[in-house]
Amino acid sequence: MSQTGALPPRLNEIVEDFHASDRSEKLELLLEFAERMPALPDWLADRQSMDQVHECMTPVFVHAELQDGGMYFHFDVPAESPTTRGYAALLAEGLRGCTPEEVLMTPADFPHLMGLHQVLSPQRLNGAGAILAYMKRLAVKALGERI
Repeated sequence: MSQTGALPPRLNEIVEDFHASDRSEKLELLLEFAERMPALPDWLADRQSMDQVHECMTPVFVHAELQDGGMYFHFDVPAESPTTRGYAALLAEGLRGCTPEEVLMTPADFPHLMGLHQVLSPQRLNGAGAILAYMKRLAVKALGERI
């Protein structure tokens, strides 16, 4: 797990928890994150200010804010898609307050670092990759707005 040392501290903790878990525990951890996903702030409830991750089969909506140099991501993912919801929630938690540069440094194979390939179908893994890729696009956008 030497590659996780470059991850932000909270995201690194999450990866280590997943890495140390067996297959059934990984799924349980993912479902716990799904249950803990924060509700959208009232000002995002209509999704007008949110972007849809069209590459994901599940309807995933995301909004990013840059506050005091740190990124904050808000997700709306249906409860009927608990693994996708859990993955989005763990990314939002793990990257909360990170700089756009730190978000961009998150490796594309991040789901594999966690061992999610053991519990998610290839289609779900593609969706997970799409969520992270979209977050990175929002980080690039935030960098452009910062200049």
